[in-house]
Amino acid sequence: MIGLLPASAAAQAAGGAPRDIVEPVDPLSLPRPSIRALRIDEPIRLDGILDEPAWMAADSTPSRWMASQPRDGLPLSEPTVARVLYDDQNLYVGALVYDSEMGRLSIPGLEQDFATQDSDFFGFTLDTFHDRQNAFLFAVNPQGAVFDAQAFNDQQSLDTSWEGVVYAETALHEWGWSVEIAIPFTTLRFLPTDGEQTWGINFSRRIRRHNEDGQWAALPRQFRVYRMSLAGTLTGLRDLPQGRNLGVKPFVVTGALGTRPVDAAELAYEREFDVGVDAKWGVTPQMALDLTVNTDFSQVEVDQEQVNLTRFSLFFPEKRDFFLENAGIFAFGDTQVRNFRMGSSPRSFSLFQSRRIGLSRDREPISIVGGARLTGRTGEFEIGVLNMQTRSSEDAPADNFSVLRLRRNVLNSSDVGAMFVARQPTTDGFRSQGSYTAGTDANLRILGNMLVNAYVAGTWNPDAGGDRSAAMLQVAWRDPTWDASAMVKHVGDDFEPSVGFVDRSGVRRLWATVGAHPQPDLPPILEINPYLDVDLYSNLDWVLETRLLRGGLLVTFEDGGMFRFENTDTFERLSDVTPIAGAPVPEGEYAFTRRSLRYTSSGERTVSGDVSYGWGDFYDGDRRSMSASLQIRPSYRLAMDVSAQRNDLELGGTGFEANLYSARVRYSQSTRLFFSGFVQYNQATDVLVTNARLNWLHAPLSDVFLVLAERRDIDRGVVLDRRLSLKVTRLVSF
Repeated sequence: MIGLLPASAAAQAAGGAPRDIVEPVDPLSLPRPSIRALRIDEPIRLDGILDEPAWMAADSTPSRWMASQPRDGLPLSEPTVARVLYDDQNLYVGALVYDSEMGRLSIPGLEQDFATQDSDFFGFTLDTFHDRQNAFLFAVNPQGAVFDAQAFNDQQSLDTSWEGVVYAETALHEWGWSVEIAIPFTTLRFLPTDGEQTWGINFSRRIRRHNEDGQWAALPRQFRVYRMSLAGTLTGLRDLPQGRNLGVKPFVVTGALGTRPVDAAELAYEREFDVGVDAKWGVTPQMALDLTVNTDFSQVEVDQEQVNLTRFSLFFPEKRDFFLENAGIFAFGDTQVRNFRMGSSPRSFSLFQSRRIGLSRDREPISIVGGARLTGRTGEFEIGVLNMQTRSSEDAPADNFSVLRLRRNVLNSSDVGAMFVARQPTTDGFRSQGSYTAGTDANLRILGNMLVNAYVAGTWNPDAGGDRSAAMLQVAWRDPTWDASAMVKHVGDDFEPSVGFVDRSGVRRLWATVGAHPQPDLPPILEINPYLDVDLYSNLDWVLETRLLRGGLLVTFEDGGMFRFENTDTFERLSDVTPIAGAPVPEGEYAFTRRSLRYTSSGERTVSGDVSYGWGDFYDGDRRSMSASLQIRPSYRLAMDVSAQRNDLELGGTGFEANLYSARVRYSQSTRLFFSGFVQYNQATDVLVTNARLNWLHAPLSDVFLVLAERRDIDRGVVLDRRLSLKVTRLVSF
């Protein structure tokens, strides 16, 4: 039996061949494989060791999978064997992960959703509706840490915030490691049927020291395992249980908040105590309803400070789990697809940005009464409905937020959709100040390698009287060697999505790029990627405001390290005196050139990091920037990193600095007990931010958080505010 053989013998037993004598093949020329799940009567005892007779009786994958990275079309350097079982409660996936150099495993941590890019792991995707577009994604590292996510639109988006009840155990051996994973059927969504079901499935493995990725259903190097249109199939599933899929998670929060009144010598403390509840109900096998009452986000880590050297707004990402889960359904705006070079991203424009709910523009929390969210599929339609209510404060009225998202699958792996967003004050005296946003979009995949993204949107609010529209069309191509994209975009001067984000309004934009990705036979170089970008912004009268001509060279090394050189020629026209990094820059036309160098080392090493240096003119002065980060990972339990960003600027004849420093430590006692600490100093604001968090996962999806957060004014030597919070949650499933 293959599970009892050493790695070399196992490879030959399964028909494997030494990698160095195998000719490369086109991954797309290989048939999509199939594996049959075996039904069992007794549950598997999860200990990471595949010693139950059922594992030996089950259908198995061949041991030699095909690599997609670093070079596709060749066998993975180490054998892997996967099997699938199921009973009345769980789906079980087991794997024998052979490794001839066990002392060189890379394990970045034990926390949930560990850094997969720096880790060895075994993983798989499940397309439970067999629509070849969407999937659940699971990965486990050799110490048993779990990564889970949802993938949408055939690799176009990945929601890493999704969490399900998953049980995993691993065992280390002389010949490699093994893993057993149990996924309750209540964690998944699938169609009820009396007959046999067919799901899409693919298995993956990463061997980090070789910078290798491999899959059971072979993929070209520009794709990832959640490209479900190229996955294999899982058969043999019958009479699967359909539970109520109801989970209720009450929580209790207690602590103390200290704030400093104006000119006060000491913090004024007040005790905090609150209770609330979150719930999830699988209304149908394809639709889930999330409810929240008295919503609390005290366990969320504070925003990282940013240095703004532009004249436009900064984008801060969402970190709150309630809004992150299924966020891909509510995505509408500029897109960013992995391995495609796109002209923009959601950081430039999003019709709906959930941070506008429960957070002010200066990132202060606004109390949320509660809300509901319905997400899922019905027939060919994907549906997202959200309604949230906030409380009034001294600075703002109470608001009600409503979002409706519809998307329909077309052409196998494409979609068209529409979105409506409303923000309506519910406080007397403000009810006439509501604002509304609506739009329609399309995301098309053509010829396998081409993406076409487009949208048209408009906003309405009582104060807007100008152009309130936005539109974009983008075409992008990516194959193993070439990438090219072009985009045209319009944003009106009064286009203001009150529950969205737009970095620049009143502009028309033209953008284009072309690049190549050859893999020369020049060790230690893996890939050379030269590219050229042209980026033009005009006002609504077609008068040029910004021109960026960017040329660069990205070199990827066989160990995963990268080196980048970039040269950017910039033209800016300022119609008024404009503050840049806090300094007033006179109106006029400016042309300047900037060059930058950056090296990032392989993340699998005990000591890794990156360093960059940029220099050149900057408006009427100059700018020199240096940044460096260092990560030290002495074991899979402990990781420490420090970073520094220094900007020396001269604007308007005045020289000044804009610097940022941070440090972080993470310690994992086990896969259930974690500590993290984060400190950041922003020299521009002279504020030191500290956040420390202890997290105990005492039951599946049930946590105890102890959090200390503080902001300190360094110049005055005083604490601006300090909060100590204890939060306890407990998931009860029915």
